[in-house]
Amino acid sequence: MGAFSVAVEFVIRQMAPNDIARLRQIVALSFSTFMGLFTAHSLLSEEGQVLVADLQGNAIGFAKLIEFSVGDRKYGCLLWIAVNPEFRRKGVASALTAEGIGRLKRGGAETVFASSQRRKTSALITLERNGFRRVGFLELSRLFGWRVFEFYRDIWLAPGEVVLMHD
Repeated sequence: MGAFSVAVEFVIRQMAPNDIARLRQIVALSFSTFMGLFTAHSLLSEEGQVLVADLQGNAIGFAKLIEFSVGDRKYGCLLWIAVNPEFRRKGVASALTAEGIGRLKRGGAETVFASSQRRKTSALITLERNGFRRVGFLELSRLFGWRVFEFYRDIWLAPGEVVLMHD
């Protein structure tokens, strides 16, 4: 008998102060201790916005969105996406990704970026299914010129990560 997933009905909304404890749990279940420190700090930062997948009043996943400029162009980034392991493979990450892209583009971002660890194949598949494509240093340096390093800083690129772009 093959495995199957059951869809869950959830809504996507802005993070509320009472979500923080639940989001910290999701961070602990989703990231290494090292990356979890950055993620938790970012969630509490006033920069950008945090979308929450809400199932009957409980946060089951989140996405952190930021906007930044390089030169005179405005960009967006899905900085972190995480889903409680109990709700993975049910469309939550994909819905957060699609909503994040939409919000950033409606806010004026001409391109949205994301990054993921090379070994996180499920994250890469989710991003690619939502229209992202992998881009390397050469393409990014053609796009940003010498400001490519400013771009890497703005998206918090960590060692071992690949960059993806949604035009």
